[in-house]
Amino acid sequence: MAEIKVEFAVQMTGEQWENNIRNALSGMGKLEVDNQQGRIIVHTKEPWYMLQEKIEASGCKAVLAGFGGQSAVSIINTTGSDVDRCPIQGVIRFTAIRNDKPGVVVDGVVDGLTPGLHGIHVHESGDVSAGCASVGGHYNPRGSPHGSPNDDASQRHAGDLGNIRADDNGRATFRFMDNILEVYEIIGRSVVITQNPDDFGRGGNEQSRVDGNSGERIACGIIARSAGILQNFKKICACDGVTLWDERYKPIAGGTRAQKL
Repeated sequence: MAEIKVEFAVQMTGEQWENNIRNALSGMGKLEVDNQQGRIIVHTKEPWYMLQEKIEASGCKAVLAGFGGQSAVSIINTTGSDVDRCPIQGVIRFTAIRNDKPGVVVDGVVDGLTPGLHGIHVHESGDVSAGCASVGGHYNPRGSPHGSPNDDASQRHAGDLGNIRADDNGRATFRFMDNILEVYEIIGRSVVITQNPDDFGRGGNEQSRVDGNSGERIACGIIARSAGILQNFKKICACDGVTLWDERYKPIAGGTRAQKL
């Protein structure tokens, strides 16, 4: 798996915070620490959520601030809108790792799924006016048949990302590389998770060649541009005075956001 850069804003807790974090992230990659800004950059092959968990286990709060290279993010739920509060919630990130040819790292965590395999695809539209039903078909600029993410570009949709597996608690955590997608071409489109596994177009019928017989679209999210390294210096939300750290525990939107923590 290719190495990427991940940036975190870190809420410092005493003089030992830097040593604590370095110890927590030992073996996870090269660290760059900015004591004045309270930020760290990790050159790593590990998932961002694993890094965040280790930082916070050391006693410091951490917020993901940026990814190296061109990157995009999708907030996943049942309607594709970030105001939706529902059992299925998650974040999926796409990060470019090379300049000379296509390829992205897909890195995510999704909760609330039924245990087992679920199909995951990039769809052609970011229109969630009717929820996940209105985002169009799989992103397929070459007019290719449906297939596996391991297939040649002429034998798969560009949006065919295969399957993710939810554990017994309904959480899917994943990190893989796709050699066909590019970040710039998927911004404004959407990611969809389906109820059933993708059969990679090998189901022996026409529907299989369209979407892999992967069943109902149970969750989705619009793909938006994400901050790169050293591009996000947000400290406070001007709309309601919520700090970067308190915002971690606030609902994304809605009336309950104004409640005190």
